[in-house]
Amino acid sequence: MRSRLLIFLAACFMLPTNAHQPAMNSIAQDTRIFQIDPAISACDVRFTNRFGIELAGHLYKPKDFDNTKKYAAIAVCGPFGAVKEQASGLYAQELARRGYVAVAFDPSYTGESSGKPRYVASPDINTDDFCAAVDFLSRLAYVDAEKIGIVGICGWGGIAINAAAADPRIRATVASTMYDMHRVTANGYFDGADNAGARDAMRKQLAAQRLKDANLPEPQTAGGVPDVLPEEAPQFVKDYHAYYKTKRGYHPRSLNSNAGWNITSSISFLNTPLLAYAGEIHNAVLIIHGEKAHSRYFGETAYSLLKGDNKKLLIVPGASHTDLYDRTDIIPFDAIDSFFHTYLH
Repeated sequence: MRSRLLIFLAACFMLPTNAHQPAMNSIAQDTRIFQIDPAISACDVRFTNRFGIELAGHLYKPKDFDNTKKYAAIAVCGPFGAVKEQASGLYAQELARRGYVAVAFDPSYTGESSGKPRYVASPDINTDDFCAAVDFLSRLAYVDAEKIGIVGICGWGGIAINAAAADPRIRATVASTMYDMHRVTANGYFDGADNAGARDAMRKQLAAQRLKDANLPEPQTAGGVPDVLPEEAPQFVKDYHAYYKTKRGYHPRSLNSNAGWNITSSISFLNTPLLAYAGEIHNAVLIIHGEKAHSRYFGETAYSLLKGDNKKLLIVPGASHTDLYDRTDIIPFDAIDSFFHTYLH
């Protein structure tokens, strides 16, 4: 019986040598919505952040994986309101195709990760999710702990920059089609509500919502992409609908595909700047944005805060915000690979 167990574990991955070995099992119920590359194997993994929340991920390993080698590794999360079976998994699989060990994970309180109440977002806890992924990768026997990077997509791009500022173990950071979730919460889109009066009104609304939630079995949610779009919907909302509400990107666990986030998640994002220490990041950062993305200003502002000659802003001609979720003909994976090859090798 023991020999069969060892064979099963070896067939998936060589486990780390320390006493606290993370569980790894083949993906039991595979619901990934992107095209799966059969040459790249993937496993279900679980690891815990410092808040005690168990995070669920998919670990991808390169073709011709050799568990006697030491690989550079990447942790991927996002977009904001998505799950690992969507864009982050696609990015992780593509990075594995290029020779990296990569983990795509669900944030705390969402997807297959634990945490209650469900559908909570937190600048502090979600930043630590990235750091916990670094913990996890660092403990794998076939990962070089000195060669770990992260990729944050959409709202997780801003969180990735915050994680890079907090954790020097993150040697290289890619923020793809990034949002600054603090800025958009506190100031509104294009800073259209950047004034104390608007923020005070929001705080009062959120305080009332918090009390309302205290009298309900579950907190109320909002922010999911609507099933039916009004004709006057902005183009970027139409782009979200084309991804999250169609076969292209719909997933039953995705918050944006369904009812959205816990409304009171905005309380902490309103008061917690994500880019406060971006200028103190010593390690490499690559910010990628589409030329036509409504969110482009978030990335350009973030880049303006970075210092050093290992920072880069890449604008993808003609691309929209959601093109960088899954358009493999548009996402600049060659540039991402080159960036990681430079700073993780």
